[in-house]
Amino acid sequence: MNHVNVTINGRQYRMACEDGQEARLLNLADSLESRIGSLRGKFGEIGDARLTVMAALTVCDELLDAGQRIRNLEEELETLRGVRAVAADRARATQTAVANALNSAADRIEKTTQLLNRTIGGGVAIG
Repeated sequence: MNHVNVTINGRQYRMACEDGQEARLLNLADSLESRIGSLRGKFGEIGDARLTVMAALTVCDELLDAGQRIRNLEEELETLRGVRAVAADRARATQTAVANALNSAADRIEKTTQLLNRTIGGGVAIG
């Protein structure tokens, strides 16, 4: 477990984090500090605790929106997977139908060729 000093709302905090997560923790703290600074610019000095709570609420709001977008995208993905499966089934059925039609046509051509060869007699063979 490592420790990192972060600055939030102008105050230093010593935070513990897992090994390798130091940079991420510093980035998170910088993001929160930036949000607090932005709110301070909009509302002025309305109190440190209030600014911190407002910043936390904006982060939570974005998180909830992102979660809803993820759920919507997951639903859309499942729908698209279903459509893809149906399309693949149709493609296989079409491919099978075309192959059967070609085989049937080849059989008819072969039978016609045999019939013509018998009709002509011992003459020139066709095919």
